[in-house]
Amino acid sequence: MYYFKVAEKFVSINGEGPRAGELAVFLRFCNCNLNCSYCDTRWANTTHVKYELASAEELVEYVKSTGVKNVTLTGGEPLLQADIARLIVMLGKSGAKVEIETNGSILLKDIVSLSPRPTITTDYKLPSSGMETFMLIKNFSYLALHDAVKFVVGDFCDLVRAKEIINEYELINRCHIYFSPVFGKIKPEEIVEFIKDHKLNDVRLQLQLHKIIWNPNTRGV
Repeated sequence: MYYFKVAEKFVSINGEGPRAGELAVFLRFCNCNLNCSYCDTRWANTTHVKYELASAEELVEYVKSTGVKNVTLTGGEPLLQADIARLIVMLGKSGAKVEIETNGSILLKDIVSLSPRPTITTDYKLPSSGMETFMLIKNFSYLALHDAVKFVVGDFCDLVRAKEIINEYELINRCHIYFSPVFGKIKPEEIVEFIKDHKLNDVRLQLQLHKIIWNPNTRGV
């Protein structure tokens, strides 16, 4: 039996993504294959992080016990987990609405073929992250209208690059698009002005609600 390394699990509201503001159960897994400059969950990827070992069955039972229907699988990078597809299917069959937050570097082909199919929020890492070379452009072809691409923006150059990607791959017609500022690095109003200046219809500014409601460094919220 496979056991997941779970850094934390808790109930809160979704701070970002298509279900922002809604109640959700969060399952945060250890380990990530990237090292973004602005990562706010780097602690979950360290060799000394405390974690719980849990089977898919145990995690499904935990989610059911909360009475909350939305489940967000996050990390770290959840798609690195060897048995993640089985967990997604089990959660979906139990009645949960599963959303995966993934970093854009792992192929989504097998995930979108699952039934029930999860909702996907994938990052596209922009230049200030230092990780853009790891992005899999092919993943855009697997997205559907209820999925999302999130551009975490750290500066003006990131905004310009995000616009290039949106236009080149016609993402507006493919899925939801979010611009999310790196906390403390760029003012939200700068992003709004860029969206206005470039007439980026259907692109949404999204602030990380959990960092506004609680202290930005608080875990488990």
